[in-house]
Amino acid sequence: MSAPDVTALLAELERSEPDLADDARTAVEWLTGGEPLETVTQLDVCEFLWYTLPLKVGGDHERLARALGRLLQLGGLERYAALCASPTTTQILRTYQRDGEDAGTAAYQEALEATGVLPPDVPDLQWSMIMGPEELGAHVACSAALELAIVAGDPIDRKALTTRWLTEPRTELGGDNWLHRVHGERLNRWVLGRGPARRELAQPFEVRLHAPVTPQPLPALQGLLSLAASEESLPLRLAPSPAALRLRELAEHELGALTRRGARLTITERGRALLDSSEAMWEAVTRLLLAKGEHEFEASAREAALMLLADGVLMSPAELREKVAEVVGGEGWHPTTGLDDVSAPVSDLVGQLTALDLAFGDELAVRLTRPGQFAAMAALRAHALRPRQYVNAG
Repeated sequence: MSAPDVTALLAELERSEPDLADDARTAVEWLTGGEPLETVTQLDVCEFLWYTLPLKVGGDHERLARALGRLLQLGGLERYAALCASPTTTQILRTYQRDGEDAGTAAYQEALEATGVLPPDVPDLQWSMIMGPEELGAHVACSAALELAIVAGDPIDRKALTTRWLTEPRTELGGDNWLHRVHGERLNRWVLGRGPARRELAQPFEVRLHAPVTPQPLPALQGLLSLAASEESLPLRLAPSPAALRLRELAEHELGALTRRGARLTITERGRALLDSSEAMWEAVTRLLLAKGEHEFEASAREAALMLLADGVLMSPAELREKVAEVVGGEGWHPTTGLDDVSAPVSDLVGQLTALDLAFGDELAVRLTRPGQFAAMAALRAHALRPRQYVNAG
């Protein structure tokens, strides 16, 4: 069956219901952006009706929705036409009008999730709020696959289907898969960050970070948690060395793996979960290395330090601070007190690495151990592949 032609459908509507033709033309142009009607998906229709129409298109929104529905009905797209005339669409449009943009957007997001065609986050990919072309293509393709499965009446696991659709080689991508494309796009965006010094430092990592990093054992943390689990609790005066005290602090306050009970530390449910899974422990620790601090500046400083140390080079703390300051200064940050501004985040990072036995560090030198080099790469990869969000996102 040939795809419905928009021009022919508008001409037919002009003859049968001329009072709707202009509104239908406006609506379908916004919906398709000039693309053939056959390319439209349920996600496209829902996003137009529940977001684009009330926020970007002038006129009587309910009337525009009805006109579009009539056009789609003439084209044989009954399911999409029904969406235009549905009580859900009317309710959302009236919510925007009555209660404002925030309330309308919340209603739109709730209704969109209920359709089942919105691809969920999966372990290998959290969808961005701001998508590049490759990620948008992947999102549209996954949504279309979910829609087809729902229409076919198949019982589906949305996460499993999305994962399969992302990871299977696809002919239209020359044998590549969507996950690889999205990761490549995010890595490239990460490399092309602010400032020439930052780009030069990050460039070699674009290829190196494509593949997942093999998890490494973390005997220092595992030993501490195992002791807490076996003894039920630890006396607070245990472990007098600075590195051991820092490890205990990290486990308690940064990982939530230990908690205080009187004069002792007890393992938490979170701690037991980390102890039971070496992969979960590895992921938690490596993500912690670049966890965003109070300011994005801190994350930038820590990221630059990890890139500088990732190959196991020996560097003095003063040299490390100087090079980090050069990189973040070139990104557009303007420290008010020079090297002192990068000292805190860099020193804290080195303290974490040293406590975890992932680095050797003292007042004279800093160098990552072999597992520490893997940890740096894993942290950088997770940071580079994180979803892109709006600045004011919660």
